[in-house]
Amino acid sequence: NLVQTDDDLVVKASIPGVKPEDINISISGDTLTLRGEIKEDEEYKNANYHIKEMRQGSFSRTMTLPVKVDADKAKAEFENGVLRLTMPKAEEVKPKTITVKAK
Repeated sequence: NLVQTDDDLVVKASIPGVKPEDINISISGDTLTLRGEIKEDEEYKNANYHIKEMRQGSFSRTMTLPVKVDADKAKAEFENGVLRLTMPKAEEVKPKTITVKAK
C-alpha cells in the first residue's frame, strides 16, 4: 500500500517470513525499490516434502513515487511481518498556507 498524507508518503508492505536485516530499501529519484530474501528452512533442507506452500527465494518490488521525498529523513519499521516506511515529502512539494491580512 502507498498512502499520501499532507506531510509524508507511507508504504506498508506485508513481508512474512523475512528478517528485518534481509530487507533492502533504496530510493533513487522518484523510484522506490524494496528487495529481500526469504531463506529456506534449514531444518528440513534434505527432507521429502509432501506439500510446500511457504514461499522462499528473493523478491523485488519497484514503484514510482508520486512526489519528491526527503530520503535522508525516511524511517522504516518492521513488526509482525509488516514493513512500514515513512518518507517525508520534500519541502518544495508540501502544501503551503498563505494568510491574507486585511488593511
